[in-house]
Amino acid sequence: MSNTKDVENQLSHDDNIGNYSPPAETLAEGSNQKEITRVRSDANYVYIGKRKYLRDELSNAFGGTLQPGLAPEATHKFANPAPLGLSAFALTTLVLSLVNCQARSVSTPNIVIGLAAFYGGLIQLLAGMWELSLENTFGGVALSSYGGFWMSYAAISIPWFNIAAAYESEVDLENAIGFYLLGWTLFTYGLCSCTLKSTVMFFALFFMLGNTFLLLTIGAFIQSTGATKAGGVLGVITAFIAWYNAYAGLATRQNSYITVKGRQLPKFGKKKKNIGEVV
Repeated sequence: MSNTKDVENQLSHDDNIGNYSPPAETLAEGSNQKEITRVRSDANYVYIGKRKYLRDELSNAFGGTLQPGLAPEATHKFANPAPLGLSAFALTTLVLSLVNCQARSVSTPNIVIGLAAFYGGLIQLLAGMWELSLENTFGGVALSSYGGFWMSYAAISIPWFNIAAAYESEVDLENAIGFYLLGWTLFTYGLCSCTLKSTVMFFALFFMLGNTFLLLTIGAFIQSTGATKAGGVLGVITAFIAWYNAYAGLATRQNSYITVKGRQLPKFGKKKKNIGEVV
C-alpha cells in the first residue's frame, strides 16, 4: 500500500519501537495485575499490545483523518467523518472570527448563531460520534467537544436560555465569558499536546486555535477590543488550516489532480530499543 514508507518512517522514529519481542507480558504484584503493552516491529509485522498487524494495515498520523499517531485501521468500515467535522468547524470559525475582527464594520455576532447551532454544533457533534465508532478517540473527543462548544456558544446568544440576561452588568457578563473561554483555552492546549508527533498542519490547527482562544479570553477579561480583534485574525487563519486538513482527508487521486500529503513533525529524544510502554 502507498502508506508503507510513511509507516516505516514513523516506526523508525518512535521511541517505543525497537526490535521484535513478545507483544505483551503481565506482572503480578500481590493481587494487582499490571499489563505492560509493548509496541514492537520486525521485517513484516508491527506488534501493538497483544495484536499483530502487517505494516500495510497501519495508518500514519494524518490531519485529514484526525489521527494523531500510528494506529491500526478501524474494525468498522465507514466513510471518513473527519473532513465533515473539520469543514463545519472551519466555516463557523471563519464567520465568527470575521465578526471579531469587525470586518466591514460588522460587530454583532448574531449571524453566527444558526451556524453555531446546526453546522458547527450539531453536524460537528455527529462527526465526532462517527469518529468514536471508527475507534479514533482523539478525533471523537475533539470534534464532539467543539461541536458542544458551538452549541453552547449559540445558547449564550439565544434569549430563551436566559444566559446573557442573567448578568446585571456588561462587565459581569464579559468576565463570565472570560471564564468560559479560559476553559476552552486550557482544553485546546491539552489537545495540542497530543498532536506533537503528528503532522505540521495537524499540530498547527490546535496550536493556532489555542492561541485564538487565549486572545479572546484576554479580550473578555480586560474588555480589550484590540485583543479580541487579534483573536479574530488568528481565528481566520485557524479556519483556513482546518479547511486544509479537511481537504487533505477529502481529496484523493481518484477525485482530484491536487492532493495533500501530511508532513511529519520532527521527532525528538534518543531512540530506545526494547523498552515497553506502561498503560
